[in-house]
Amino acid sequence: MSKNQEIEAKYLLPPDLYQQLLKTYPLKRSFEQANYYYDTPDFSLRKQHCGLRIRLFSDRAEETLKTPDPRPRQSTYHEVIEINDELDLGQAQQLVQQAGLFMEGQVGHYLQQNFANLLPQLKQFSWSKTQRHLLTGPGDCELTLDKTVYPDGSTDYELEIENHQPAAIQQASQEIQAKFNFHPDANQCNQNKVDRATQHRVSI
Repeated sequence: MSKNQEIEAKYLLPPDLYQQLLKTYPLKRSFEQANYYYDTPDFSLRKQHCGLRIRLFSDRAEETLKTPDPRPRQSTYHEVIEINDELDLGQAQQLVQQAGLFMEGQVGHYLQQNFANLLPQLKQFSWSKTQRHLLTGPGDCELTLDKTVYPDGSTDYELEIENHQPAAIQQASQEIQAKFNFHPDANQCNQNKVDRATQHRVSI
């Protein structure tokens, strides 16, 4: 189990810029992940700015709940509290197949303490599959490049710059925007993956 504060800039990218970034910055590692999202039929968690998912990797899995930070350090970038429970891969695969959740860890405890009335209504409503690349970016700030496919066949490309120091995020963002003549508008900044998975869901 882990609980941490997450501060990150998120930018939706055109495909050509995604490829340029891949070629420019040193690659640390790459991997694939599948994300399965849960909420009530009327999206009660989403209305309270929370996101619940099970994520499968090749050799492990995790259940994650993201909640608003009650004491945010800044207002420019995406900032949440992230609660993670590590899961056995086989156990997680079975949960996903049954559209169920692991309720015996810290995520389940938080849900029972704060959303007990919603528990019977929580359902798996969408998924996404992501190819993720971790790069060493400006000032040794880690860059995450994601190519994500959704149930309706849509694909998008995203850059995440995560750091506990907002100034480091700002510096890396400014360098990338200047170097690649990238001028993101509001529709490209801090867009939530859960929202995109909701937009591109199909009946499951």
